Amino acid sequence: MPTETLRAERPAGAEAAVYDALTANGFGPYFGTPCGVLAPLLSLLEAGADYHVVAREDNAVGVAAGAGLAGALPVVLMQNSGFGQSVNALGSLVVPYRIPLLLVISMRGTAPDTTTENLAMGRLTEPVLDGLGIGYEYLTGEGAARQVEQAAAVVREKRLPFAFLVRPDEFAWKV
Repeated sequence: MPTETLRAERPAGAEAAVYDALTANGFGPYFGTPCGVLAPLLSLLEAGADYHVVAREDNAVGVAAGAGLAGALPVVLMQNSGFGQSVNALGSLVVPYRIPLLLVISMRGTAPDTTTENLAMGRLTEPVLDGLGIGYEYLTGEGAARQVEQAAAVVREKRLPFAFLVRPDEFAWKV
């Protein structure tokens, strides 16, 4: 479906602003695992971008690393629980070899999602990113154009990974 048609048929929410910013800045291909928080953005990517569902987050990081080495600006989309599973792939491959890729991580276990099984990763995601030396910022629909442009510069010019954290309610997700 042509991008112009897709834009005309979709609602103008935070996910649309993020989608537009990602595609305008040359990001892709996209690799992700299913996620309720990211579902509105994933739906847009499925309809109009080079999006691939990958069963495990660490595998998505590995495939994206290959795309980054080949010259693309890959994006890996996951929940922070899957980020926990991806730490070794990030720490032993992406970070030391300066492989350019963007992470989009939903922040389960943070308000308004206070489900018990997500609380630990809600507390650990930022400190783990700090420990890996991966820069990050909370992504907002309102600031998406500027934020994604700045992240593209980090990924493209500095050849470093960068992460966007997405609050559970940024794309209208409800508990």
